[in-house]
Amino acid sequence: MVCVANGRSKIITLATLISMSQTYKLHYAPDNASLVVRLALEELNVPYETVLVNRATKAHKAPQYLKLNPMGLIPVLETPNGPMSETAAILLWLADTHGVLAPKHDAQERAHFLKWLFFVSNTLHTALRTSFYPYCYVGIDRSAQAALQAQSWQEIPRFLDMLEADANSGKSVIGMSDPNCVDLYVAACLRWVVLYPMNADKSWFKSERFPNLIDMARRLEGRPSVEALCSAEGMTPHPFTEPDYPSPPEGSAT
Repeated sequence: MVCVANGRSKIITLATLISMSQTYKLHYAPDNASLVVRLALEELNVPYETVLVNRATKAHKAPQYLKLNPMGLIPVLETPNGPMSETAAILLWLADTHGVLAPKHDAQERAHFLKWLFFVSNTLHTALRTSFYPYCYVGIDRSAQAALQAQSWQEIPRFLDMLEADANSGKSVIGMSDPNCVDLYVAACLRWVVLYPMNADKSWFKSERFPNLIDMARRLEGRPSVEALCSAEGMTPHPFTEPDYPSPPEGSAT
């Protein structure tokens, strides 16, 4: 489409039209996986609304929420095509819908990007989840919970080492000049590794072990999207490289 204004013609792409007209609704909880989706929405500079999912009252398990996501997990993004869940799926859909935050379908680096996006979602984030919420996986047996947490914290450093090695390979999609969905997701995981759970031995986590990942996260912290995230969810100015517990204006991060 060509738009003429003030005597000048301007090509309006489909992605631009969608960005101008579409309003999303993000069901979120502070410092949950929804923060990655919020970052993506801010990077896209598209209008969106937020709905707090009060974890303290288990609102994510209430019948109304389960209609949006039967798994009872956060986040959910309501779109013109219906509600979406699963963080990586939401990120990929947003990126493809708006034409940024991911390599194009025919780009050489597309396969590499997809591999690491789903590695972070299905492997690294899953290991973090089992360490945060072991009771969701093994029930109330405390010894089983402790064993699962110990296993997770053996795996997490190895997963981050793999991401760091790729970021150092010269062929990575991590830490490119323009951020993508993998960057946003990895930065959030770096934050969660440091902050949660509080009783884990994280002596292995030193910034010099992951210089490329930390550099990517530091550059991301200079972007308006992160400033908006910190303001909305009560985070300190360096949420990924110097994380601290948030003081959200609504809801709770735990």
